[in-house]
Amino acid sequence: MPTFSIIPTISDLLAEATAKLAPHSDSARLDTELLLAFVLDKPRSYLYAHADEKPDAERFDIFVGLVQRRCQGEPLAYITGRREFWSMELVVNRHTLIPRPETEVLVQQSLACLDPGPRSVLDLGTGSGAIALALAGERPEDRVVATDISAEALAVARFNASRLGISNIEFLAGSWFEPVAARRFDLIASNPPYVADGDPHLELNGLPYEPVTALVAGEDGLDCIRDLARLAPAHLNQGGYLLLEHGYDQAERVASILAEQGFTDIQHHSDLAGIPRVSSGKLA
Repeated sequence: MPTFSIIPTISDLLAEATAKLAPHSDSARLDTELLLAFVLDKPRSYLYAHADEKPDAERFDIFVGLVQRRCQGEPLAYITGRREFWSMELVVNRHTLIPRPETEVLVQQSLACLDPGPRSVLDLGTGSGAIALALAGERPEDRVVATDISAEALAVARFNASRLGISNIEFLAGSWFEPVAARRFDLIASNPPYVADGDPHLELNGLPYEPVTALVAGEDGLDCIRDLARLAPAHLNQGGYLLLEHGYDQAERVASILAEQGFTDIQHHSDLAGIPRVSSGKLA
């Protein structure tokens, strides 16, 4: 951002920041509006209703610093500490993955698999708590358990549950199924690591800022999915479901993994772009 002798109006500030951010973001205007609204602690509509007003010097300096961070590739969600998912505003930080729209497919299909009445649900590797909170919020009669190996991520998930007033979740620390011992569930859902080690995508779209242990899973990206499919039958009730998010080109391999572990009625579920993002299987 250039140095201004006089602080510009909101309209001019948005235009200048958008131009600076354009080479670094495909959504430069939206990013700029969200950052300025965040700094001003106002809704985006305020920016247009008060386009001729000027921010005070302190907020202007803060905004310039945040735009610079975004230009360097830091994800918007980490800059603001917020991310919307399933119509919920979640707190996120560098200890959690940033919830993405594709993961809403996992929530949608999980809800479709659950019969009426109180059910038991397990979310493995909960991170910010996005999946568990969405399911628990939609089905307050269910008992939801969420596990994560990261104590820092669990602290974020618990904070999100408290902020949202969702109380039917039990958060447990540990790797995958370890915290639930011999317990069984009607449905298990997970967005596990599924990126191959050395995949060039790890250097793009802000991924260098996200926790690598929540992204990478061996040479082909399927190590965690293989482990979950192998261990899940011991923790599912008869007729229970396992749903896994995966990469855009992994659906057929995930289907084979599920079939090898005895799952039937295996289905793929696509995101809004028509890309298979979630695979589900039923324990016979």
